[in-house]
Amino acid sequence: MVFQDDIQQRFLAAEVRHPIHLCDLNQIDHLLPIFEQIQEQDWLFTSYRGIFHWLLKGVSPDELRAAIIRQGTMGFCDKERRIVSSAIVGGQLPIALGMAMGLQNRALAADVLPPNVWVFLGDMAAETGAFLEATKYAGQHGLPVTFVIEDNGLSTNTPTQKVWGYLPARSNPERIARESGASVIWYGYQRNIPHVGVGSFVTFS
Repeated sequence: MVFQDDIQQRFLAAEVRHPIHLCDLNQIDHLLPIFEQIQEQDWLFTSYRGIFHWLLKGVSPDELRAAIIRQGTMGFCDKERRIVSSAIVGGQLPIALGMAMGLQNRALAADVLPPNVWVFLGDMAAETGAFLEATKYAGQHGLPVTFVIEDNGLSTNTPTQKVWGYLPARSNPERIARESGASVIWYGYQRNIPHVGVGSFVTFS
């Protein structure tokens, strides 16, 4: 949490002049076993809340700190470490599918196994048509992609259940994997920090 504490203090001191989206420390216990499966050659697609993802994929704290000071956390990308982020809810999904298909076609031509594509998204993004279409397409084409749903029960500051009603991703992630044929991982955690910035936050019920 030391890294995020530093970013928070820099944000309060106006050294970071762009939006920041911090992560909850209780996500680490869920992320560590997932990242044990992620290889250096794999691609990582995530959202604006990706500080832990970027660090676990190998970005140094000094390099990431400089990038956040320069541009905030809305769209950190690193071609060398194969990281792509999107500031649009679910925006990483179609890009990840294109990458997975390209990697698959290249691997087939060389008769080798392709790297895997890992897509991290929140529970709100998992309730959009983009996610349902992405998992269906990935499953039907056997793409080398794994979707990881990080569920804090909130769509920004509104309970996701009240926004979307029935939640197939939250209530039964195995069903999505079974029906689409895609690889889907789900974990739940409690968000104890604001959606964006620092300080207190209000939940709209």
